[in-house]
Amino acid sequence: MDYKKSNAPTNTVTRDMIALSEDTGNVYETVCIIGKRANQIAVEMKADLEKKLQEFASYNDNLEEVFENREQIEISKYYEKLPKPTLIATQEYIEGKIYYKNPAKEKENL
Repeated sequence: MDYKKSNAPTNTVTRDMIALSEDTGNVYETVCIIGKRANQIAVEMKADLEKKLQEFASYNDNLEEVFENREQIEISKYYEKLPKPTLIATQEYIEGKIYYKNPAKEKENL
């Protein structure tokens, strides 16, 4: 998933939850689906950020290393400006990019 190219808004948007939950028929189930996807995205973003910052890690203390590292600051600022994981997950849900299933409902249909 390329969250960097997501067309999700960077600020909070008010949504009509009744319209958003038409697929599942349950507002709470919809929120649960979006929440679980947001957690997946947050873990992926955190791992990616840590991997990029690990390149600049120094395990010995030098006086030169004490000063601010501009590259680390720029990378951190870039990730702060990205849309939040909940906004990305909500946009994916609206666009139909999230696959979900409810095992309880599948048992009832059998």
